[in-house]
Amino acid sequence: MKSITIKGSERESVGKVATKAVRNAGMVPCVIYGGSQPVHFQAEIKAFKSLVYTPNAHTVAIDLGGKKFDAILQDIQFHPVSDAILHIDFFQLSDDKEIVMEVPVTIVGTSPGVLLGGVLNLNQRRLKVKALPKNLPDFVEANISELQMGNKLYVTKLQTNNFKLMHPDNTVVCQVKISRAAMKAAQEAAKAEKGGAKKKK
Repeated sequence: MKSITIKGSERESVGKVATKAVRNAGMVPCVIYGGSQPVHFQAEIKAFKSLVYTPNAHTVAIDLGGKKFDAILQDIQFHPVSDAILHIDFFQLSDDKEIVMEVPVTIVGTSPGVLLGGVLNLNQRRLKVKALPKNLPDFVEANISELQMGNKLYVTKLQTNNFKLMHPDNTVVCQVKISRAAMKAAQEAAKAEKGGAKKKK
C-alpha cells in the first residue's frame, strides 16, 4: 500500500486551552495509539489534504522531528458547520500484527449484462480488509466479466492475496440491474412475440 509522509511536532500540553491554541495556529491536534503509550502531536492542516480528501487508502509515515511512526488513520473529527478538521487519531503499525482497514473497490472487466443494456450498481465502494501492514492492498478488484443481467457479485468471488475480507459471505459488492429501457424493450419483444403467435393461429 502507498504511504504518505506527514511532518509534525510533539505536543507537550494536551489540555483544552492548549488544543484550542493549536487549532488557532492553523494546526491539527493528533494522537497516535497502539504503541506503549499515546503520542500527541500537531501538524499543519495542509499536510492532511492528500490523506483525508481522497477516495484512496494510504498508510502514514509520521515524522516528528526525527522520531518516526508508521500508522493508519483510525478516526477523524470534523467541525459540524465549517467541516474543518478538529482532531485525528492514528493507530501505530507493527510489522508482525495484522490490521483492519477500509480500502476502495476497483471495477475491472466488462459485464455482458451491461453491454445488453443493464445498469451496474456498486453496492460497496469500500471494503474492510485484514492483513499484515506489508500485505495491505491499495484496492480490492471486483471483476465483472461474468455478470449477466440481474446477476450479483458477492465478496466470496473476489481475489484475496495475503489478506482477508471482513464481511459476511452474502455481502453484495455490485450487481447488474435491468434498466427501464431494457425492461421496456423486453416487454415490447414479448408482446410482439405474443401477437405473432396469435396471427399464426
